[in-house]
Amino acid sequence: MPQDGYEVPSGFHRVEEVIRGSRFITTVDRARSEEEARRHIDAVRGEFADATHNCWAYVAGPPGDTARIGMSDDGEPHGTAGRPMLETLLHGEVGEICAVVTRYYGGTKLGRGGLGRAYAGGVNLALASLPTILRVDRTRVWVEVAYPAVDPLLRHLDELGAVKEEEVYGARVRLLVAVPDRALDDLIRRVADWTAGDGWVEKVRPRP
Repeated sequence: MPQDGYEVPSGFHRVEEVIRGSRFITTVDRARSEEEARRHIDAVRGEFADATHNCWAYVAGPPGDTARIGMSDDGEPHGTAGRPMLETLLHGEVGEICAVVTRYYGGTKLGRGGLGRAYAGGVNLALASLPTILRVDRTRVWVEVAYPAVDPLLRHLDELGAVKEEEVYGARVRLLVAVPDRALDDLIRRVADWTAGDGWVEKVRPRP
């Protein structure tokens, strides 16, 4: 079955490490929008309100997509926290993700290079153990065929990664199917071809 989508965090995830006395806590969660990212950031800030810094970055879209991104150094020297975190997320092959790295200063300065490595390293550490799920954009359609065509239809649906949601039996068979967006045209073509135009596909109208 094709995996026509991309990986996203399955939920809240946290890792921690100590670097030259400073405690770095990286908290990751899913962010399907900028609003969700902000809620995650605010929640971590509230939890670690006494921390020296709560630096953050997010990519609220597909992996590597820069349309909806954000970052903050939260008081660290400019470019030493948010930017390394964001670059790590953009190259991390996981979409819809927000990361907050909380730092409790341990008394030893790390320097600009050391800070960048620490903040990027925290995100890399989280990504290495992050549970993910596959996100697939789907369109729901009704597919109607004659009874002899049902088994071939089910095989085609499986090949396309489509999910059968409902069956209705009458003079003919109607199946409610959630098909990956990029496979929709292929499904329509296949149904027309192997039923000689006898079957049809119709998009489900969204509820008003």
